[in-house]
Amino acid sequence: MSKIKVGVLGAGTMGAGIAQVAAQSGHEVVLVDVNEKAIISAKEKLNKIIDRLIEKGKWTQDFGDDLLGRIKFSTEMQDFSGSGMIIEAIVENVEVKHAVFSKMEAIVDKHCILASNTSSLSIASIGSVLKNPERIIGIHFFNPAPLMPLVEIIPAVQTSEKVAKEAREMVDSWGKVTVLAKDTPGFIVNRVARPFYGEALRIYEEGVADFATIDWAMTELGKFRMGPFTLMDYIGNDVNYTVTETVFAAFYYDPRFKPSFTQKRHSEAGFYGRKSGRGFFDYSENAIAVEPNKDEVLGNKILKRILAMLINEAADAVFLNVATNEDIDLAMTKGVNYPKGLLKWADEIGIENVLNDLQELFNEYGEDRYRPSPLLKKMVRENKSFF
Repeated sequence: MSKIKVGVLGAGTMGAGIAQVAAQSGHEVVLVDVNEKAIISAKEKLNKIIDRLIEKGKWTQDFGDDLLGRIKFSTEMQDFSGSGMIIEAIVENVEVKHAVFSKMEAIVDKHCILASNTSSLSIASIGSVLKNPERIIGIHFFNPAPLMPLVEIIPAVQTSEKVAKEAREMVDSWGKVTVLAKDTPGFIVNRVARPFYGEALRIYEEGVADFATIDWAMTELGKFRMGPFTLMDYIGNDVNYTVTETVFAAFYYDPRFKPSFTQKRHSEAGFYGRKSGRGFFDYSENAIAVEPNKDEVLGNKILKRILAMLINEAADAVFLNVATNEDIDLAMTKGVNYPKGLLKWADEIGIENVLNDLQELFNEYGEDRYRPSPLLKKMVRENKSFF
């Protein structure tokens, strides 16, 4: 592909990471942030990253110098002039995004693709302010952008097929794994992953097991890289709770996405996790780690319940045409490091077994939260599998 000029708006961790990815692939990049401190900080951090990679022998000095030479650090949006694509990575506020997208459109020509890295806002809404709305698209990277392979490509209802194709090919050429997602709340990963946190919290609230035991079940028996409570503490309970609230509201308050009082109270208390020294676990210097209950019968019961809910969400995403089977499994393995794709896992367990687990929960609680996806029922009836 031709090496177009790539603009990135927002010099935080995500924006700076995206700028690095584009520059690594040989593009001339302009990284813009109206906050001069953010630009200075981004440049210093990138210099440190380059020095560290050269020290480790992963990059040569020439490669590092060339990469840095390709990035222009600026506080002026006017410097986006001549860009073939701009990716916005600023605050998750639709009014702020509307203002900057209108400004950017006035600076670039009619062929420039305007993309948002939003993880929770509607791409259609962001593009509604454009005079040429078919150029809008969602390009959602995962943090840290240079290391995480997955990128979700999200065309809005206004997006032209040409723009969707060009944007995906461009990001593919950067060595990323791209998946195509419908413009619905949470796209693929943030939608399908909700039960990993939500059901774990529910299990705790019912007194079935403590945080440490639930995490042990998911990592030791389920082979997940991190347990839900360790992961929430890593993300930050303030951030994770806000995303949960946003997704819940965006789905018209569907009970499947209902937030948890336990997480709300931890967030209100300032127990954000690692960054505050305390979350679901204590990260202070002399903290004593809580020992899990390593009862495998209990552990398997926890794993089975959370896994059934995750598979149900993945199946519903297929049912509602959010993405293909292949892209959903790819998204969950490459975007959040799940040990295997959820739909492939469903085939291994047996779709009928998953449906029975969900039906049991639904009969027990009588809550819509546990309603099985119609697709699972249909597949059992027709004796089909996902792959």
